[in-house]
Amino acid sequence: MDNPNSSAAQHSQNVLVCGATGYVGGRLVDRLLKAGYRVRCLARDPAKLAGMSFIGDERCEVVEGDLSNQASLRSALRDIDAAYYLVHSMISAGDQFGQKDNELAANFAAAVRESSCERIIYLGGLGELGEDLSKHLQSRREVESVLRDSGAQVTVFRAAMIIGSGSASFEMLRYLTHRLPFMITPRWVSTLTQPIAIRDVLRYLVTCLSTPDTAGKTLDIGGPDVLSHEQMFQIMSKKLGLKKRWILPVPVLTPALSSYWIGWVTPVTPKIARPLAEGLRNKTVCRNDEAQQLMPGPLFTVEQAVEAALGKIGSPETRWASAGEIPTDPDWSGGTVFLDERSTEVAAPANRVFEAFSQIDGGHGYWGADWLWHLRGWMDQAIGGPGLRRGRRDPKTIRHGEALDFWRVTFVDDHRLRLRAEMKLPGTGELEFRVEPTGANTSKLFQTARFRPLGLIGLAYWYSVVPAHAIVFGKMLHGIRRQAETAANDL
Repeated sequence: MDNPNSSAAQHSQNVLVCGATGYVGGRLVDRLLKAGYRVRCLARDPAKLAGMSFIGDERCEVVEGDLSNQASLRSALRDIDAAYYLVHSMISAGDQFGQKDNELAANFAAAVRESSCERIIYLGGLGELGEDLSKHLQSRREVESVLRDSGAQVTVFRAAMIIGSGSASFEMLRYLTHRLPFMITPRWVSTLTQPIAIRDVLRYLVTCLSTPDTAGKTLDIGGPDVLSHEQMFQIMSKKLGLKKRWILPVPVLTPALSSYWIGWVTPVTPKIARPLAEGLRNKTVCRNDEAQQLMPGPLFTVEQAVEAALGKIGSPETRWASAGEIPTDPDWSGGTVFLDERSTEVAAPANRVFEAFSQIDGGHGYWGADWLWHLRGWMDQAIGGPGLRRGRRDPKTIRHGEALDFWRVTFVDDHRLRLRAEMKLPGTGELEFRVEPTGANTSKLFQTARFRPLGLIGLAYWYSVVPAHAIVFGKMLHGIRRQAETAANDL
């Protein structure tokens, strides 16, 4: 993305970003700083921005505030020339998100009327006008109208699906494609849409500040491809290296039923999935290319955007900084990882705890419920896995890369051991032990099992073994503690 020239940057030096902790806002702040603007971020919880690349930049200010509080809004808008309004209450307000959106937008507009802010930039949603517009998209339209009452010049961008890791609609598409080789879908699967890459959304959002002709405009933005949601599923399956997905549209699936199914198969909760699913029935295609005429530049195709979001393109513009995960993204945006995390205080020095968990294997045992471990080993061996038969090279010392039963050592130092599961699994699994000293003769033991499921079978597998995990991992944690404490007491 080309930076605005210096005279353009002077047009609006001080910029407020409402929604900097969100998906688009978290990326936008860094781009604005690179373009030469001074940025103020309004956040209800500034701690959510910890770890962002722009924290510590002297041109970036983070202020705590709430859109429902006029005093904090007036303070945030002081000496501001332009403001980005990237707030949507769909997640937090449930079925009342439309009313909540209007209230927050009205508060913001009232504060803008009393400020120096001359421009507002708002990111809304594409969708044909009419009575059939979904509640989600109707709410976006109402916010546009409320913001115009502020007296400032409002630039509205309307976008369909934004393709990028962390985008709820994109992640919904990705997980459904990955986990379901056969899908029974609502009729909206044939609805046309015009997705856009997050990289291109950011370019438009930043460039509009240095493009005076965009002030007061409503601009539809999209990539070069117009296609159906079914075609999107097939492109996703191709980029994920999967076989073609079989899709059967049926007329009986309601948005409510679809949202519950999406909530089970994907990490996107039903509360988020329902308004998104309702919106998918609306055709979301740009009415014209005015945005591209005012702010010309290359646009990612759907295939290029999906590759970028999956982290497969190596050019600097499309690496993780613009398309992949950043700290404000949902923790599942890189792929769901189920965790079983446990910890315990140990009355033994850290080196004794490390010696204890470094003895893990089928010969020494797994500190309890060994019959379950042996049963898992026999099952694994029966389907071609290594089972527990490989044992280990040495009963006490352990090295990176060696095999321990059906585990492989992927990391080891003097306080941590990480093992990758090599048993037959519908996904990938890890088991990690870590010890931290808390005193001269005390420490804390952390034990974490991770599992990234592969497809629907992987999900079913994880939920089926959760009861067994409560037994085996609980006994393992306390068994390691007892062994370390016994060793320490024998000295």
